[in-house]
Amino acid sequence: MNYFQYKDNELFAEDISVRNIAKQVGTPCYLYSYKTIERHFRVFQEPFKNVSHLVCYSVKANSNLSLLRLLSSWGSGMDVVSLGELKRALKAGCDPKKTVFSGVGKSKEEIQLALENDILMMNVESREELDLINVTAREMNKKAPIALRVNPDIDAKTHPHITTGLRKNKFGINFKDAYEEYRYAMTLLHVEIVGIDCHIGSQLTELAPLLSAAKKIKELVEALKKYDLHIQYLDLGGGLGIPYNEEEPPHPAEYGKAILDILRDMDVTLVFEPGRVIMGNAGILVTQVQFTKKTPDREFLIVDAGMNDLIRPALYNAYQKILPIDQANGKVKIYDVVGPICESGDFLGKERELPPLKRGDLVAVMSSGAYGFSMASNYNSRPKVPEVLVRDDKFHIIRERETFEDLIRHEKMLNL
Repeated sequence: MNYFQYKDNELFAEDISVRNIAKQVGTPCYLYSYKTIERHFRVFQEPFKNVSHLVCYSVKANSNLSLLRLLSSWGSGMDVVSLGELKRALKAGCDPKKTVFSGVGKSKEEIQLALENDILMMNVESREELDLINVTAREMNKKAPIALRVNPDIDAKTHPHITTGLRKNKFGINFKDAYEEYRYAMTLLHVEIVGIDCHIGSQLTELAPLLSAAKKIKELVEALKKYDLHIQYLDLGGGLGIPYNEEEPPHPAEYGKAILDILRDMDVTLVFEPGRVIMGNAGILVTQVQFTKKTPDREFLIVDAGMNDLIRPALYNAYQKILPIDQANGKVKIYDVVGPICESGDFLGKERELPPLKRGDLVAVMSSGAYGFSMASNYNSRPKVPEVLVRDDKFHIIRERETFEDLIRHEKMLNL
């Protein structure tokens, strides 16, 4: 459930008209619903309330400082994958003791900042990374808490660009090598093995791959006990999908029950890294029709949001529902909804049924709360759009619209 609903045939965000927000803020803009974010977080946590667990929100899904602070205030930890994301989490007041650092290419600077702030653990993806962490911790006279990210070679049955658990993917340590890598880690004086990490992909719509991964990781935990290695944290990653179109992904309650049926008897703290399932359907991208255009083959709605604002359709051929701000019954037209970017791949949706629309009308691209603004760019020298948080009948601008001066702030114009 989300709190973007029609009232008297007009789209509302919670208790305020989307049109009224767009009139004051301008378009394009991202709108997020406070109630939806909170509900999704609570629903994800509920199945695990009776076991030791930690939800670490995946910051890459949407890294706005206000949203990170909100989630942290509800008890969420953070899953970060870069120096910038870690600094954002710290800036927002998130607890470093509830922060895990993932990612295949951690720099020495990133490792140092993680150690300086005593984060919960770093998820290690290769032996060379493990060695760098050990050396860096030795130089800082610290002991680095680590988990090895294990690749279980399981097909997540999702888009190839967001699957991460196959042998051919760049992520993690091959499952067959995990025992040897853990034994090697035990010889290092400046790392402390605290966990195992496994993340097989994003936008998963079936339980089976997630459960298969959990079973394999459970086997590994049990096998490591013979080396007198007792794992404290079992990080199962994130990846639970959301309904963009006709998908029927598992409900978090269904996922939680199935996972606990496998892992309930284990003496570990379960760690989860949800992002999309919390934030995806909590946000929309509002955009205005600039022109309509008809060719012999099709009819276009040219809107003021482009692939630089929302790249998922162009990058993954992803489907996201597009709804008119004013709901209409009866006649519909078939449109390709495209942006102003000078690329043929600049589209938000193809062959969409919408009421007849004209210049100045507004539409909303649904399910844009995750991997929307966080993947935006300044391509075509377009300023990034504002982000707005709605709560009840009030809205708050949580990121201002960029200006041209913002675009060129770090450039130097030479006279050679």
